[in-house]
Amino acid sequence: MVSTSDIYVWVWLPGETTPVPAGRLRENAPGQFSFDYGRLYQERDNAVSLSPTLPLSGDTYGPTGSMGLPGALRDASPDAWGRRVVQYQVTGDRGRDADTGDVDERTYLLQSGSNRFGAIDFQLSTEQYVPRSAAPAPLDDLLTAADIVEAGGNLPYELERALLSGTAMGGARPKAIVHDGNREYIAKFSASNDEFPVVGAEAAGMFLAGRVGIDVAPTRVEPVLGRSVLLVERFDRIAGSQRVLAVSALTMTGLDELQARSGSYVDFLDSLRVHRAPEGTAEELFTRIAFNMAISNSDDHLRNHAALWDGTRAVLSPAYDLSPMRRSGETASQAIAYDRRGSRTNNFADLLSARSLYGLTEARASSILERIEGVIRDDWDEAVEHGKLTVADRKLLWGRQFLNPGTLYGFGGH
Repeated sequence: MVSTSDIYVWVWLPGETTPVPAGRLRENAPGQFSFDYGRLYQERDNAVSLSPTLPLSGDTYGPTGSMGLPGALRDASPDAWGRRVVQYQVTGDRGRDADTGDVDERTYLLQSGSNRFGAIDFQLSTEQYVPRSAAPAPLDDLLTAADIVEAGGNLPYELERALLSGTAMGGARPKAIVHDGNREYIAKFSASNDEFPVVGAEAAGMFLAGRVGIDVAPTRVEPVLGRSVLLVERFDRIAGSQRVLAVSALTMTGLDELQARSGSYVDFLDSLRVHRAPEGTAEELFTRIAFNMAISNSDDHLRNHAALWDGTRAVLSPAYDLSPMRRSGETASQAIAYDRRGSRTNNFADLLSARSLYGLTEARASSILERIEGVIRDDWDEAVEHGKLTVADRKLLWGRQFLNPGTLYGFGGH
């Protein structure tokens, strides 16, 4: 007899446009799930593992640390914003002070939208796939709905359904999924009470990252109801309804949320190397660390990095969530270390001393840092335009978030 606690994991295999059942999540104790691959799935000629951390086998995989379920599956579960929306839909509790711990993980898995991070979904059946989706909604409706949830107001049913699309995406800020032709975008909304140009600053950061040569998700900013909405093209989708398995750096390093700050860029690089990441990965990761410093992105935790997985090789995903953070002085730290000693200081000279961990000579590492500084200075005006930043925003960000003197101190004559 099938347990009422069983949840079935479906997957879009590489090159396929429809999902197949891959395995079962079983709740062995309240909030504690184990995962097994299905026998029929293992017998498929094109079966792949769902993650480097879940090898295709007959083994049972228990929860990762304190997460309650294996990390690769937690990656596809709602994060802070999605949990607030699901909680609103299920219990009616609303506002920033609502306790998302009042809803169990099973409910979050089965009530959130099916258009998740990566290429898996959660269902109650192995026989029929029933997606949980909402009809497309215009950006102004989505922004209005996000504002109502943020404020703890009453959400009309049609707007409640419209927000379903963004419930399975990570992060704490309001977001939704939108379509433009055969492409999918994550729409990231500014909050009505923002006192910092969050959306425009991130758009400028993403633009400059591309100019530096970082592999970065394409973005654009749309004006909606007098505010800015950032559209970030999804890298885990391929035109034509195909999906790509994706795994967070947190999962790749085998850590849970409580251990996250003990992880590092080097740990992530080690895991990428073990799983056959292509040549050039170490230099790309070093470049991203330096760029995060240069734009004061101190929110570079292990969920804000990911790898794409095809069953045999892990490839660093395009960069995303390059978000300049509030910074009042010249001292700042990264969320995770960039060496094996726990160094987090936001400073080019300190990062340069860790170059050997990324296989770089001093000359090569210095040239990367010089290129980042030069591109940000040279292309700043275009970045401001791309982010639709105001004159006041520009003055606020330059020299504080972007190329803060503390980042440059001790490097290149600064």
